[in-house]
Amino acid sequence: MHKVGVLVSGRGSNLQAVMDRIADGYLPLEIAVVISDKADAYALERAAKAGIKTVAIERKGCASKDEFEDKIQAALVDAGCELVVLAGFMRILSGSFVNKWHHKIINIHPALLPSFPGLHGQRQAFEYGVKFSGCTVHFVDEGTDSGPIILQKVVPVLDDDTEDTLADRILVQEHIAMPEALKLWAEGKLQIEGRKVRILA
Repeated sequence: MHKVGVLVSGRGSNLQAVMDRIADGYLPLEIAVVISDKADAYALERAAKAGIKTVAIERKGCASKDEFEDKIQAALVDAGCELVVLAGFMRILSGSFVNKWHHKIINIHPALLPSFPGLHGQRQAFEYGVKFSGCTVHFVDEGTDSGPIILQKVVPVLDDDTEDTLADRILVQEHIAMPEALKLWAEGKLQIEGRKVRILA
């Protein structure tokens, strides 16, 4: 059973989606630890209720970003994690941290990359006036939302959408896409070739 660590910052709906798919047998994974950069994140409550080890590591409690990331690294290693899952983790990880987990960090972004990277992907897409948006699951590299793409889900932008209604519909697809991508990873079906991720039969 592969062990993964999940990094969170907020309510943890994507974490819950992964926990649900582990519970129903779809995902052959164990969440070994959930780490939040906010001690009051609801995601920690979700994990604790499920009996998963939780750790809060706040940036303001660390003298430097290096110390902050060293503590995250230590918690992941201590839990025996093989993969790091970013589920609404709102901090940019340094290149040195990412390189320790080369092609072993997976993120979900609420837009169709490479369009609208960074914060508020839904708002960026909505304000730009695109006809389609969605979400992207990708491996993390040293750039911002620039790593190799595993899969994407497309959501049409409706004429009467608001930023919030669009974000809600994208979130539904996020909860499908992240477990799908993790299942492919767990089954050894993801092959990275440069910028492309090949999904093996």
